[in-house]
Amino acid sequence: MIRRSNPETATINLTPMIDVVFLLVIFFMVGSKLDNGESHLQVNVPSVGELNSMARLPDERIVEFTAAGTLTLDGNAVSPDQLTSVLRSQHDSYPALKVAVRADDSIPYGQVAGVLQMVRASGVQQIGVATKRR
Repeated sequence: MIRRSNPETATINLTPMIDVVFLLVIFFMVGSKLDNGESHLQVNVPSVGELNSMARLPDERIVEFTAAGTLTLDGNAVSPDQLTSVLRSQHDSYPALKVAVRADDSIPYGQVAGVLQMVRASGVQQIGVATKRR
C-alpha cells in the first residue's frame, strides 16, 4: 500500500462569496442615500389657468369642491350620490363626456381623491384636475 505524503484537504474558495457580499453592501449603501431625497418631494397642484375662458361644449362638465366641503356640478349644488347619478346619466347621453374637477388648494388631496373616485364611478374616462383661484 502506497500512502501519500501530503493528503489534500478539501477547501471552499471564499473569494467569490466575499466579492458578492461587498457588492451587496455597496448597493445598499448607495440605495439608502437615494431614499432620503424622495421622502420630501413637494407637489405643486395645478391652477385653473384657462378653464374659465373656454367655451364649454355639451359634453363638458365642471365639478367644484369648495373649502367648505360642498360639491357643485356646473354651478348647481349636488350631494355625492347625486353627483354620481347625474354624471352617469350624462355619460350615457355623451359617451365622450369630459369632467374637470376644480378643488380649492386648501383641501387635502385625500378628499379630492374621493371626489375623483365618484366621478370615475359614474363611468367618465376623461377627468381633469385643477385648483380654485384664491
